[in-house]
Amino acid sequence: MRKPAPRLLAAGLLSCLFWLGSCWLWAQNSGTQQKPSGEQSQPATTLKVDVKLVNVFVTVTDANGAPVGGLKKDNFVLKEDGQAQTISVFDKESALPLSIALAIDTSLSTRHDLPLEQASAKRFARAIIRPVDGLSVIAFSEDVHEATPGFTPELKRIDEGIDHLRLGAATALYDAIYLASRSLDHRKGRKVIVLITDGEDTASKIDYKEAVRAAEEAEALVYSIIIVPIENSAGREIGGEHALIQLSEDTGGKYYYATSTGQLDEAFRKISDELRTQYLLAYYPSQRTSYSDFRRIEIKLTGVNDAQTYHVRHRAGYYTTKSEF
Repeated sequence: MRKPAPRLLAAGLLSCLFWLGSCWLWAQNSGTQQKPSGEQSQPATTLKVDVKLVNVFVTVTDANGAPVGGLKKDNFVLKEDGQAQTISVFDKESALPLSIALAIDTSLSTRHDLPLEQASAKRFARAIIRPVDGLSVIAFSEDVHEATPGFTPELKRIDEGIDHLRLGAATALYDAIYLASRSLDHRKGRKVIVLITDGEDTASKIDYKEAVRAAEEAEALVYSIIIVPIENSAGREIGGEHALIQLSEDTGGKYYYATSTGQLDEAFRKISDELRTQYLLAYYPSQRTSYSDFRRIEIKLTGVNDAQTYHVRHRAGYYTTKSEF
């Protein structure tokens, strides 16, 4: 019997190896491209759903404007873009740290009222600030600067910042709102901007819409104390006042008019009372029904006697994307 020639053995061996290699490559490709229906691989582009917890700080007042305490989670109905949401977190706000950006108008138009504003602001700080809280004094005229080095609970440093306010020429109100919002953006707990101004912006680089968006992105409640000089009350420009009123309502805060030291103190007292009687409602948004960048929030009361006489305040909504700054 003749033995196979070496060349024929080698050729056969190479053919066999080539065939085995082809089978292995086919199996690899099949494994990645044709997996069983229950084990389909992910597509190259995936949709990521943001399930970030949305915080809503809520103030409830009665027919006389007094804060309403003692409400429970079941007393609130929360909707986003008209769709009911499940409230995942409910808390009374008095325990949470409080960060306040106190922004004081130091333009020439407020020169007669500034000493009274300074004295009233000091009393407000003493009434509201606790060791866990922080307050930053911001002065704005043609420019904006921090009169205190960041947020502090130390009354001595707060007083020094208030005492060292200096008059300027113009009013960069929207710049002040924007920068105050950015300073609050990464703070924890409740965030509040208190504005003391005559309401007229004359020098800002930031426009109204940018200022509002910055406050809403920071989750800051804006309280506006609008100083009205008696001698100018008849013919004053009120466009700026209307902008502040809208800003306060959109962020869940409130506005006050003050023509005297007594009214200024009263406005600060009401702000203090509200900040001690707020509620936190937080939720994970359910499936979105709109592609809008802004999600509108609605909150109503249920199971409460005389609920129709109560007023519920909260921010109008939130943005799904954040501005770069």
